[in-house]
Parts: sequence; C-alpha cells; structure tokens
Amino acid sequence: MKVIIDCNVWISFLLGFQKGLMQDILTNESIKVFVCPELMHEIDDVASRAKISNRVSEEDIEQLFRLIRAYCTNVQIEKHSATDIRDAKDLYLLSFAETIDANYIVTGDKDLLVLNNNQGTRILSPAQFKLLL
Repeated sequence: MKVIIDCNVWISFLLGFQKGLMQDILTNESIKVFVCPELMHEIDDVASRAKISNRVSEEDIEQLFRLIRAYCTNVQIEKHSATDIRDAKDLYLLSFAETIDANYIVTGDKDLLVLNNNQGTRILSPAQFKLLL
C-alpha cells in the first residue's frame, strides 16, 4: 500500500499528536510511505514558523527528519495533475500521488478531504485512515 502523509499530519506528530497512528503506519510492513522534495520543504517551512518552533526544540525537528529519511521513500514528482482544487498550493500532492500511483493521501486539509478521491487515490483524514488499518 502506497501512502502519502500530508505536512499537517507530520506537524501534528511533531507536536506530540498522532503518535499511535504514525507508529502503526511506519511499522506496518504492508505500508510504504512516500515523500517528495516539495513535501519535505513544506514540513521544514511549517516546522520553522514561530508558532511551531516555539513549542518544539531544534532537536525534535531534526529527529522528525531522521525518522522520515529512515522510514519513507523520497521520489521526485514527474506528473502534473490537472485536478481542479480549491487551494492551488496543494496541487503538488495530487501530482505526487499520480506520480507514484498512491493508494492514499492522509491529511487534515479540508481542501483535499473534500475531493475524497483523485485519480484512484483515496484522500482520508488520520481518523479515517486509522479505522482502515
């Protein structure tokens, strides 16, 4: 199963939430988690914002990136989705899902969740994905 975990879920995990879900995902041998440079950049950007960086240490952020590098496969986006989406900055995730033929995008972003499905990729909230497991 190919899964993309959106930035907001990674940041939630960094802040101490979603620990059980992330442990279930990262230790499940039937799940392969993918990241791309754009997603890594977004995680870094959001983690460095004052409202996040004031709540976590630099070491916590570095540890998150070590975890991502250890458990995730980094792939370049090769396809460009033509899906009509409310927030254009999220289009890269749909392009990424099409590139790797992802089964799921796990996100808390309502602009993505409203789609439910894109080109065969189901878009689920963390709670929905946890139920699936």
